[in-house]
Amino acid sequence: MTPDAARWIATFLDAQAAEMDAARNTVLAYARDLKDFQGWLDRRGLAFAAVSRADIEAYLIACDAQGLARSTRARRLSSIKQLFRFAFEEGWRADNPAIQIKGPGKEKRLPKTLDIAEVDRLLAAAATPGRDAVRNQCLMQLLYATGMRVSELVSLPVAAVRGDPRMVLVRGKGGKERLVPLSPPARAAVAGWLAERDTAEDAARAKGIPASRFLFPSRAKEGHLTRHRFYILIKSLAVQAGVDPGKVTPHTLRHAFATHLLAGGADLRTIQTLLGHADISTTEIYTHVLDERLKNLVLEHHPLAKPDKG
Repeated sequence: MTPDAARWIATFLDAQAAEMDAARNTVLAYARDLKDFQGWLDRRGLAFAAVSRADIEAYLIACDAQGLARSTRARRLSSIKQLFRFAFEEGWRADNPAIQIKGPGKEKRLPKTLDIAEVDRLLAAAATPGRDAVRNQCLMQLLYATGMRVSELVSLPVAAVRGDPRMVLVRGKGGKERLVPLSPPARAAVAGWLAERDTAEDAARAKGIPASRFLFPSRAKEGHLTRHRFYILIKSLAVQAGVDPGKVTPHTLRHAFATHLLAGGADLRTIQTLLGHADISTTEIYTHVLDERLKNLVLEHHPLAKPDKG
C-alpha cells in the first residue's frame, strides 16, 4: 500500500533529515517545492503513485509560464527527482518517472564580490564604537577571514574558538567538517568578543539563565543569532561604510574571501578545501571572476583601450 501525497513528502523529508543528514534549509526548500508540486497535481486529480513523465514535464512548463526563474525551476525539478528516486528505492513505485527529465539548468552568473578597499571599509564600520560593536567586529572579521557560509558562522559553537586557536573546526553542509585558519585580526576580534560575551553569560547565569553553547547567542528560538538578523546587520554596515548595500550580503564576503585568495596566488584546491566545496568545478567560478576583474582593469586603465576622441 503506497502512502498518500502528504505522507510521501513527510516520509521523504524525514529520511533526508535523518539518514542523509541534510541541512535544515535544504529540507525546508524540498518541502516548499514538493508542496507546490502536490498542489498542482491535486488540482488535476493526479496522485504521486500515478504521475507520469509527461505530467512532470507539464508541471515544469506551467512553472515557466508563471515566469519563475530558471534557477527556481531547476531546483523544483531536483526536488521532484529526489522524491521519486526515494519512492522507487522504497518500493512505492515500480519506476521513476523523473529519471530522464533534463532541467533548464542554472544561469551561469558570476558571483558578486567586493574589492579589498570595500572590505576594509566594512570592517572599519563594524569596529566603530557603539552598541554591539565588539560582537559585530568579531562577526565580520571571522566571515572575511574564513569564508564561512553565514549559517556556519552564526551557529558556530563557542567551544570552537576557546583557547585562541589558529584553526577553527567548521561543520558545513551534510555535517562535513573542515578546518579553516584564523588571521591575527580575526583572533584578536574573537578574544575581545569572548571577554564581553562571557561577562554577559556570567551575569545571566547568576539570574538562573542557562549558558549558551553558541559563540553568538540570541533569544531567537535557534538559540543563536539568525541569518536574517545578520543579513540586516551587514546591510546597515554597508550603508555606514559608504559601500553600495545592493552588492553586500553575507555571501558576498565569502566570495571576496575566495577571490582575494586566488588573486594573491592561492591554488584552487586549497580554496576548495577552505570553502567546503564538494566539487572543484564550483570553486572554478572564481577564476572567471578574477578574469572579469582583470579585463575591466585593462579596459579602464590601458591607454589603447580608451576610445579615440579624435
